[in-house]
Amino acid sequence: MTAVRIPGQPEVADGFLISSHPATGAEVGRFPAADDAAVAAAVTAARAASAWWVGIGHAQRRRRLLRWRSLIANRMTELAEVINREGGKPVADAVVEIAAAVEHIDWAAHHAKRVLGHRRTRTRLVTAEFSGHLEYQPLGVVGVIGPWNYPVVTPIGSIAYALAAGNAVVFKPSEYTPGIGQWLVDTFAEVVGEHPVLQIVHGLGDVGAALCGAGVDKIAFTGSSRTGRAVMAACAQTLTPVLIEAGGKDAMIVDDDADLEAAAEACVWGAMTNAGQSCIGIERVYVLDAVHDAFVTAVVDRAARLSVGTDPTDQLGPITMPGQVDVIRRHIDDAIAAGGRAVLGGPAAVRPPFVHPTVLVDVPHDCAAAREETFGPTVVINRVADIDEAIARTNDSRYGLGGAVFGKRRAIAVARRIRSGMVSVNSALTFAGFSELPFGGVGDSGFGRIHGEDGLKEFARAKAITYRRAPSLLPTTTFDRTAADVARIVTAIRLRYGRW
Repeated sequence: MTAVRIPGQPEVADGFLISSHPATGAEVGRFPAADDAAVAAAVTAARAASAWWVGIGHAQRRRRLLRWRSLIANRMTELAEVINREGGKPVADAVVEIAAAVEHIDWAAHHAKRVLGHRRTRTRLVTAEFSGHLEYQPLGVVGVIGPWNYPVVTPIGSIAYALAAGNAVVFKPSEYTPGIGQWLVDTFAEVVGEHPVLQIVHGLGDVGAALCGAGVDKIAFTGSSRTGRAVMAACAQTLTPVLIEAGGKDAMIVDDDADLEAAAEACVWGAMTNAGQSCIGIERVYVLDAVHDAFVTAVVDRAARLSVGTDPTDQLGPITMPGQVDVIRRHIDDAIAAGGRAVLGGPAAVRPPFVHPTVLVDVPHDCAAAREETFGPTVVINRVADIDEAIARTNDSRYGLGGAVFGKRRAIAVARRIRSGMVSVNSALTFAGFSELPFGGVGDSGFGRIHGEDGLKEFARAKAITYRRAPSLLPTTTFDRTAADVARIVTAIRLRYGRW
């Protein structure tokens, strides 16, 4: 009996990973599936390539990365169509994603030398005869395990910064989006063809596991919290450091002085963009009682107008992972069974491979829809009595990735009290587009940072060097010191630090 193939479900056959559209099932491409030997060979080749990549210096790496940036910018409509064919994402959303990725490549290339280059440090009293020197050296070979929901900007957030820091990279894209990953690697090879500085290995989860154990110097992983734990466990066997960007259950707080129309627009965008398949998507909203009803009305009005399908003009595409539809359905059913109400959508909105916009209200805090990552175009909106309750509800989560606050007089103060790595004030998801700002979470959302100066340093090791430039006036690091020397040390420390 021939097995029925599920549209969008990746499979390996005859040594190839087969990719298909999640709604139509149309085959997108076939890519050689790597085995353990192929992964090991890629890492070995990357190790050799990294020596050349480091040797050409910051200026030459910058020049090559900027050429890659320009190539992607000039061919972004081509890449957007690849994203649409393979992941089902609307072309307009794909263009926005690519634009953000281009910005990140540009920033990493321009700022790597400033952030990571050599600098002298100030000396202290007891080390005045020395000069201090600090620089950040590349790790060597970085393994990047990318996601399918943002298959360009998310892996670029690791790849571009790792490359700018002087590392070679072995990239394992999601098995749901191998064609997009291949496009990125192929275009990089067009501008850096001398050595395999950026390579790709295709396959299912076993290929990611092989990469973790292949001797790379760091793994940058984006995916679910469950898989993130498995990656950490695998890397622990060889003390390979990891960067984990895992799931989220991000919340929006709407204060009583918020611009409700702007808040509703941002809520719908933050919850529904990419059909809700975003780790930083808005899945929970806590609204002060005085403005709750008006806010819900505005959200429903906007969300109800969103179009769903595979037409180029549709705003929400299919659910990329077939199994995620069951998770979304379970969350909606559980919320309604517990007393919540669907003021838009509901169980009937789940029409595989699509899920139509769903807005739930009055959902108990212990429901799956309020606590577990849904990863679909649904949002839970609950009323709260005051801002302290809103913050307490927001922080009562094992996740801590991003979030949003809408308000005026105390919005920044509220943002600071949210337990998360990032918060947007009077907008949603915008921190992801800021190349200068670090991106990452706390708790089950992971640890480590991509983007910005922190993102560059994530892929480098600090190297400290001291250089003696004069004899010691206060000889501390020698057995030749005398009693008089010790007395001078005591006197100097008391004079310098003994006063309040």
